[in-house]
Amino acid sequence: MIRNCRRDDLQAVLHIYNDAIVNSTAVYHYEPVTLQNRITWYEEKKAGKLPIIVWEEGDVVMGFATFGPFRPWPAYHYTVEHSVYVHPGYRGKGIGNKLLREIIRIGEERDVKTMIGGIDAANIASVKAHEKLGFVHSGTIKRAGYKFGKWLDLSFYQLDLKGPEVPQEG
Repeated sequence: MIRNCRRDDLQAVLHIYNDAIVNSTAVYHYEPVTLQNRITWYEEKKAGKLPIIVWEEGDVVMGFATFGPFRPWPAYHYTVEHSVYVHPGYRGKGIGNKLLREIIRIGEERDVKTMIGGIDAANIASVKAHEKLGFVHSGTIKRAGYKFGKWLDLSFYQLDLKGPEVPQEG
């Protein structure tokens, strides 16, 4: 089931996130992060009223999703960048799809206009999962990162949501 992330979920979130750092190009980071890093991340998300949701079955957190500002400047207020991570032992079971659908629903509820996913171009499974839900390719930055001895291309996928009826500047 999907529910809001709690502070006591952070050890599981840490494990899932660090696996993505160490074993994939889903995160362009080299070293695992600490629990304190995830606590700070969690507190900042909560202070900013930004969602963090988890998929849990039988008291086991199997994945999580979140979104945050796409860029720090005010004109980007209606655009968010999301992330979805699933524990490697539970991939291929539709958990990522359910988390992504829910984070989209939350975005709609919060008047998000554009949802962005930054996806390593070689991550075909993630690309297909996003396209299945209506995301379209909006550009690729060639050689945006370097990890595991190779250059990585970063593709951006976007989903246009309803957004506010009357957007406000400032």
